[in-house]
Amino acid sequence: MSAEAASLAMKPKLASKAKLRLDPKTGKSILLYPEKGLLLNPTGAAILKLCNGERSLELIIATLAAEFQSDASVLGPEVLTFVQGLLDRGLLQAAP
Repeated sequence: MSAEAASLAMKPKLASKAKLRLDPKTGKSILLYPEKGLLLNPTGAAILKLCNGERSLELIIATLAAEFQSDASVLGPEVLTFVQGLLDRGLLQAAP
């Protein structure tokens, strides 16, 4: 199975098997999927909250750059790597 390559035009969203939840005990974001969970750091959680299938990766990166007062050219590769990892695991998909 070949995974899609993350591109700036892609509009990612959570796969149907994945759910973004807040852990009531720790207050941290968790990405839940069948029989497993992935504890997210604040940056990962911020990225996934923007992955609604309506925003392009380019817009997600620009939004994060403004929110964190960072340079989009620095954030971009990190966001693409994070999104690609979740695409490879089937936890994100491109919106049709």
